Amino acid sequence: MKILTDWGFTREGWRNNSRGEYLVLLQGALLTGFVILPVYQLPGLKMQSTQLLYITWFLAGLLGLSGLIFIIKGLIDLGKNLTPLPYPIENGELVQTGIYGIVRHPLYSGLILAALGWTLFQMSISHLIASAILIIFFDIKANREETWLTEKYPDYEKYSQRVKKIIPGIY
Repeated sequence: MKILTDWGFTREGWRNNSRGEYLVLLQGALLTGFVILPVYQLPGLKMQSTQLLYITWFLAGLLGLSGLIFIIKGLIDLGKNLTPLPYPIENGELVQTGIYGIVRHPLYSGLILAALGWTLFQMSISHLIASAILIIFFDIKANREETWLTEKYPDYEKYSQRVKKIIPGIY
């Protein structure tokens, strides 16, 4: 399929993980696992106050909506540079504007925010643990991706000093 080759997928890459193909597979497995993971709440952890429950749902919705905005804006701003692989596409260019002027990995940020929103909405300990695993995974994937981006784009080092990696203004 042409779209897969445009994104940088090759038979050789699948054999030796030269462009982070295994990270893409692992990401798919982790996200699928998160979605099908049963909700486990601590026994006795029931919200007694309806107001507190609504505040929790509001915050969960805010996290989920923020995550969705990060993902959509990240996809739009990335445009023709989009690839699921952490390895940059051959004819790509470094995007530093739009949401990428706020955070270097808005797609990862968005998925993390959405996961945390769902975790809070469900008050799920199992999803809290899964969210922590997603955060660790996306940090590792971003580190690998940034190695390749630094090699390809001379401006990347300055950009990474100016813009935070996953959490705007913090990390």
